[in-house]
Amino acid sequence: MSEFRNYRALRLETDERPVVLTGPNGAGKTNLLEAVSLLTPGKGLRSARLGEILRRTGGRTDRDASAPAPPASNAVTTWAVAGQIATAEGVVEVGTGLAADGAAKGRDRRVVRVDGTPVRSQADLASILSAVWLTPRMDLLFSDSTSTRRRFLDRLVFSLDPAHARRVGSYEHTLRERTRVLRGGGGAAGRGPKADGHWLNVLEDSMATTGVAIAAARREIAGRLNRIDATQHAGAFPSVEMIPTGAVEEWLDLGPALDAEDKLRVELRESRRRDAEVGGAAVGPHRSDVKIIHGPSGLAAEQCSTGEQKALLISAILSLARLQAAERGSVPILLLDEIAARLDEERRRALFENIAALGAQAWLTGTDESVFAPLGAAAQFFRVEDATVTPW
Repeated sequence: MSEFRNYRALRLETDERPVVLTGPNGAGKTNLLEAVSLLTPGKGLRSARLGEILRRTGGRTDRDASAPAPPASNAVTTWAVAGQIATAEGVVEVGTGLAADGAAKGRDRRVVRVDGTPVRSQADLASILSAVWLTPRMDLLFSDSTSTRRRFLDRLVFSLDPAHARRVGSYEHTLRERTRVLRGGGGAAGRGPKADGHWLNVLEDSMATTGVAIAAARREIAGRLNRIDATQHAGAFPSVEMIPTGAVEEWLDLGPALDAEDKLRVELRESRRRDAEVGGAAVGPHRSDVKIIHGPSGLAAEQCSTGEQKALLISAILSLARLQAAERGSVPILLLDEIAARLDEERRRALFENIAALGAQAWLTGTDESVFAPLGAAAQFFRVEDATVTPW
């Protein structure tokens, strides 16, 4: 990778074993996990804007507006991440980064290449590599916004249903276009919303079809995860039940998907005036939430202790790894930021045992090298300090 966060350039070679990154806070450990996460669809584990990722020097990005403009003959500096991914079909080279043409004009655009060839959408990455992550920020998942819980579930769905990434991307794009038209931005014929009702119908029809498919995929995958979780979890990591909730989900409970699509079309059409004023859409899968239940007690996750909440999150990603191994013959990469330090000794040992049993390549970070000692030769260890990575 190059010009990424605090790294000017780095090449890191790993094998299939878990990767342990240790070093002081601020050294760049989480940045490495973020780089790996950006080889999959989405905004990565920090959900950062593309321009924020560019390497910072002297407290500002290399593209800081106060810095002198680069000579016209020079390419604008951008960040890039690339990796070689071992798949069942062979090694695939994946690369992504900030587009130079957009950076030069102050408009951030992400580009993706697979085996050196540009691809139309980052959603194409979902069929090559899947990854799930836990970060300290996600300790607030149960009290955070509904969007945070949706993104967590969508990340699980991406791993088992690669087409879900494309559906979500398409829906979000159409939602933005509908908002633009409602606010007078014009549609396909360049007219305002009153003169362009037909274009709004087209957009809302797409949102209804895609939106119900998104909600159905979330429900279906959550159900499969709940079933495998109930049969395979015990001990340190209790079973967890995830229940997507919202208007679209309620319609799917009451009848077939086609009826739900019709209801969503009607709701979108009737809410145009309100949506034009406040933006977005009052109803749709982008408004859904995820209810998370502690299996053994039946308690809502937000009522559990912080230790149990952490165990529930780990249970969810372990369930995903097991289900993906059973259905696709592969396991996702697990990106676990500062995870061991927040677990007691029993749960750390159980986590390491589960990772070994799954054969997953987990990337684990921490400041205390000793907590990873039980992994021994089963893992590969690197020291990170001042954006320098050395094996130990």
